[in-house]
Amino acid sequence: MPTMTTALHTSALTSLPLLARGKVRDNYAVGEDRLLMVASDRISAFDVIMGEPIPGKGALLTQMALFWFDKLGHICPNHLTGDAPESAVSAAEVAQVTGRSMLVKRLKPIPVEAVVRGYLAGSGWAEYQANQAVCGVKLPADLKNASQLPQPIYTPAAKAEMGEHDENITFEKTVEMIGLDLATRIRDISITIYKAASEIALQKGIIIADTKFEFGLDKDGTLVLMDEVLTPDSSRYWPLESYKQAFAEGKNPPSYDKQFLRDWLETATVNGQPWGKTPPAPVLPQEVIENTSAKYQEALTRLTA
Repeated sequence: MPTMTTALHTSALTSLPLLARGKVRDNYAVGEDRLLMVASDRISAFDVIMGEPIPGKGALLTQMALFWFDKLGHICPNHLTGDAPESAVSAAEVAQVTGRSMLVKRLKPIPVEAVVRGYLAGSGWAEYQANQAVCGVKLPADLKNASQLPQPIYTPAAKAEMGEHDENITFEKTVEMIGLDLATRIRDISITIYKAASEIALQKGIIIADTKFEFGLDKDGTLVLMDEVLTPDSSRYWPLESYKQAFAEGKNPPSYDKQFLRDWLETATVNGQPWGKTPPAPVLPQEVIENTSAKYQEALTRLTA
């Protein structure tokens, strides 16, 4: 994990107006046309933010997003300005933003999560078991948990309000929401980005099972890739060497993401009762914090080695 003196659960910048706090990122206005996105060390699971941070996580997510923005910039414009985040804050606040922030263009967000799946897992596997389709995309009848799909599929979701679950929707629904041209462009670009990233990751021994992208429009109407991209928070990363055995046994492959935390939360209790996946979250033991931190670090190390 990138070296950090202290974990940052919540940023507290006073030199810029706070626009919003997400599950991980705190967004501040920089003039009328830019945003400072500060990646905190918060972690969420089941759409609930944990009370304890994962030290260094925000810096790691930022490094990984910058890695992918650099690799994929030829496919789609992204929101980076190229300006140093430290230039936007006061000298006393530089430590809060260094290594964990991006100074980006202010865009009009598109209310669609652009999800691409190359493998059947998570909510996609559950939906497939019910009707042999995911978000209206029909799939072959003989697939198993963690099966690689014949071709990557686009399975969008409607963005939910803070604390609510995103809702899986069909492509046709996105057409109703944003129009045929924009919906088609987002679908096609998302699949192209996923394919390119998957090839890069596979060379490093990592399978990207699925991922989600977010897009916005600039003042000229250009489609721009924004927010984070291909981090363990927005993607399901599997080690290639463990995949075949796990798949043969019908198990979920071990992952470089929040799965260790999710697995612990499935058996966690609050006030002696099983946790109901609603706030407040259980207190995370040091072992869970350290193991989650190690998974994120391993993903970055393998990817950028």
